[in-house]
Amino acid sequence: MKLDLIPPQPAIAAERFVLRPVRRSDAGLLSLYSGDLRVARFTRSIPHPLPPGATEAFIQRAQDPERSEDVWVMDGAEQGLSEVLGVIALDRMERDQSEIGYWVAPAFWNTGIASEAVGALLTANPQKAKTVFAEVFQDNPGSARVLTNAGFEYIGDAEAYSVAREAKVATWTYLKKLG
Repeated sequence: MKLDLIPPQPAIAAERFVLRPVRRSDAGLLSLYSGDLRVARFTRSIPHPLPPGATEAFIQRAQDPERSEDVWVMDGAEQGLSEVLGVIALDRMERDQSEIGYWVAPAFWNTGIASEAVGALLTANPQKAKTVFAEVFQDNPGSARVLTNAGFEYIGDAEAYSVAREAKVATWTYLKKLG
């Protein structure tokens, strides 16, 4: 049985930061930011409060050679910003499709960081996806604007479970064709 090896994640340059693979040294800032209810409540998978070991488990999954999801940290250290501004990920799906997800630390909200990260990742297209999907909670219109500004098209309403909210939440689903 031959395992499909996941290629190494490239670092991807954006104007104000670099998208780079997650490092163990990111644990402190990742815990600080993802442990913030303002971040967790807009994600499907981040619990609140953040339990002990959750960040370390996230880092281990992100570094697993058999992962289905590639995760990058938005690292602004070279430009005098925080070493962790947020996280962006691409989850591999069937038929040359990926799903994009991201969060930005509240201190950097409304600064264009998410738009810049989404744009850089779509331009690099490291998974060679032909179609990229995204889903945002309907009470997060800022994240929806990030997607529509990046050329995503709205395709419908759905719902997803939010671990932090312990409830199903109404979502908007988007797609973008890349090639």
